[in-house]
Amino acid sequence: MRQHLRAVGDHPGYTDADLDAEIAEIDAAKSDRDRKRKEPRIKLVPFDKIKLSSERRYLVKGLVPRVGLTVVWGPPKCGKSFMVFDMVMHVALGREYRGRRVHQGPVVYCAFEGQSGIDARIEAFRLERLDAYEGAVPFYLEPATLDLVRDHKELIAVTQRQLGQTFPAVVVLDTLNRSLAGSESSDADMTAYIQAAEAIREAFECAVLIVHHCGHDASRERGHSSLRGVVAAKLAVSRDGADNIILEAEDMRDGQTGDRVVSRLETVLVGSDVDGDEITSCVVAEVDADSVPATSGRRRRTIPKGAQIALKALQKASDELGNIPPASNTIPANTKTVTEDQWRRYAYSLGISIGGDRAMQAAFRRGSQVLIADGLAGAWQGHYWAAS
Repeated sequence: MRQHLRAVGDHPGYTDADLDAEIAEIDAAKSDRDRKRKEPRIKLVPFDKIKLSSERRYLVKGLVPRVGLTVVWGPPKCGKSFMVFDMVMHVALGREYRGRRVHQGPVVYCAFEGQSGIDARIEAFRLERLDAYEGAVPFYLEPATLDLVRDHKELIAVTQRQLGQTFPAVVVLDTLNRSLAGSESSDADMTAYIQAAEAIREAFECAVLIVHHCGHDASRERGHSSLRGVVAAKLAVSRDGADNIILEAEDMRDGQTGDRVVSRLETVLVGSDVDGDEITSCVVAEVDADSVPATSGRRRRTIPKGAQIALKALQKASDELGNIPPASNTIPANTKTVTEDQWRRYAYSLGISIGGDRAMQAAFRRGSQVLIADGLAGAWQGHYWAAS
């Protein structure tokens, strides 16, 4: 290790004392990490031994917790990937983000979609935001599409090999849809995906940002409600009529909601292709949030008639047949749930379709998926309930 570090840091002014200090710092970090691994995972801490920690609780203050899963969701082409990239670049560089402190550290950005444009996006940031910057930027791009459930262990191993004793402050998964081999509406598939994301979070004690698409009518994030129950924060991204990009803290487990960041995209010429045609991308520019109405960019909830009938059926079935299941971290406390068969029978009785059995099955399937995707119904391990 000494020879390797000397080769890496061999420049004027780099002394043996500097080298010894660097080795000592690495050894200390390794010893501390080894000690933590040997400590029992389950332990009981007496009340008088519990002390308030002064460690940072945020990656980006008021928006992203330092450790945990954060979902950043919005409709297609709303600018959510640009917003996430710009935010985590501030983390990598240790720069305040819109007046908010950040917890500086390496960034691992998994670009599972839009790989053909990520290099231009990075070049635009380099040209517009790093003109006077000196030194290496601790940003690492993973440009291949992965099946996170299958490949998360390899992703963890590759990150450990490349970053060594330094842990990433954040791992970005952009997007959920492109890194999930199964269905976003499936209880089993989404549970497995959450477990894979949590494994990354646990391996590095870091933030994991999941970029996600919206539901049927852009009022909720898409897919199974189990993701909603485990995230530490949820950030909604939308565009208004003036083409402003609005990022809002929609749900914070340990913080206030409603904090907003307003931006716009500015086009940057980054180069030319082999044909001599211009290559352009965009950088994120700040807009005064006070100049944009608080309701701008948000859409009213509308759901199809079939989903309305399915919701009424779920509410009626829950009132008449529902039971309160054992406590879980996903189902809200004291919530009555029903089985899928019970819900389906009530939907059929309320006339979810005037066709035959196949038409009713298809109408119920579509209606239930819309409700779950839009957060109007919850589903977990065979339990279904109407959201309050």
